[in-house]
Amino acid sequence: MADSSFSGKLKDFFKKDSAAGIMLLLATVAALIVANSPLGEAYHHLLETHIVLGFSDFMIDESLHHWINDGLMAIFFLLVGLEIKRELKYGELSSFQSALLPVVAAVGGATVPALIFFGFNGGTDYMNGWAIPMATDIAFVIGVLALLGSRVPVWAKVFVTAVAVVDDLIAVLVIAFFYTESISMVALGVAGACMLVILLLNYRGVNKLGPYLIIGFIMWWAVLKSGVHATIAGVVLGFLIPASRGWSVERLVEYAREGFELFEQASDKDLPVSREQALHHMDATVEHAESPLHRLEHKLHFSVYFLIMPIFAFANAGVIFDPETMGQAFISTLTWGIALGLFFGKQIGIWGSTWILTKLNMSGLNSSKETWKVVYGVSLLSGIGFTMSLFIGNLSFPQSPVFLEYAKVGILLGSLVSGLLGYFYLSRRPDVHAEEQEPLNVPDSAETA
Repeated sequence: MADSSFSGKLKDFFKKDSAAGIMLLLATVAALIVANSPLGEAYHHLLETHIVLGFSDFMIDESLHHWINDGLMAIFFLLVGLEIKRELKYGELSSFQSALLPVVAAVGGATVPALIFFGFNGGTDYMNGWAIPMATDIAFVIGVLALLGSRVPVWAKVFVTAVAVVDDLIAVLVIAFFYTESISMVALGVAGACMLVILLLNYRGVNKLGPYLIIGFIMWWAVLKSGVHATIAGVVLGFLIPASRGWSVERLVEYAREGFELFEQASDKDLPVSREQALHHMDATVEHAESPLHRLEHKLHFSVYFLIMPIFAFANAGVIFDPETMGQAFISTLTWGIALGLFFGKQIGIWGSTWILTKLNMSGLNSSKETWKVVYGVSLLSGIGFTMSLFIGNLSFPQSPVFLEYAKVGILLGSLVSGLLGYFYLSRRPDVHAEEQEPLNVPDSAETA
């Protein structure tokens, strides 16, 4: 009885919008505790353990830390690619009018933090970290918004999700163009050939996910060997997965009706139809009722948000609170460039861009006092950079562990202050009724990531 009750509560927890953010927070706290405990040495030794996959010339020999950052995070970026494509095709970014506000807000929210970082660190050895404060961690932001409940209107959640999708796209482009090592044209050619095969699968109307994922794995391997960061393969694969279902509604209805008839025949012992045949027929109906993109997105959601991202946080957030290192971190312009870039840059960039578009009558927002309070609140929360900021931090300072520690302190500081102040600011708003929740014109079909 107790096990059943606990199992039910666990399932209910994972269904909550706030669950992913809570899991990230727990993983971060665990990393900080372990890194600063007697287990700290074992923690770092575990992350440096090498794992070998493949044979002879087709071998990858990397530490567990690299497998997490280059392998597991490629799956995270695959989901990012799927979400961006879905938004471009069906969601908030599918038309110029609906996309204008989140695109401009996201560009402002990425540019101003980078400029603040440059103001602190221009011409120094820290400049390679200029992109660290540009990103927003959507899992944490959505988690905080879920905790706030109806104090935050639905339109604001749709808005911040759309901004985060564009924000992710900007981060992907930055990684592709500015954090790429020397390129192997042979490996890149293999990756290109994989892309052509996937496009051919698209053209042939292949609806099963297996072929796309097998070719996608080979493409990831080739991109890893090419010098371009391996996670880019995940994004590219996400963009190449078909977003349209293979069958028309009429054919689906007809095929489902045939499946129902097979079930009826399977119950008649005089007819040579088995229940297994009927189930196989209905499985095909379900498979063709949803596009490969939507099916893969649903399959990946749990593993990415509740396994991959917490594992990444646990492997990367373990800052050692050594008094000397902390003292140097808090007087370092790298730390403050990141922390203030996240905290002030996101506020100025997102709120300022939204204000300018509204003054030009191009945002679709009602310019009321309450609307601007909500926009400011979500701009504050967007300063939670955590996952993507840590990821870019690792790319920025792969050979400088001290710089990386300073960067982590700045990320944690900026994200923590932005999250706490954003939560307390929005929590002061009263609960809103449904009729007060739509000052922004959004389509009914808009989905949150």
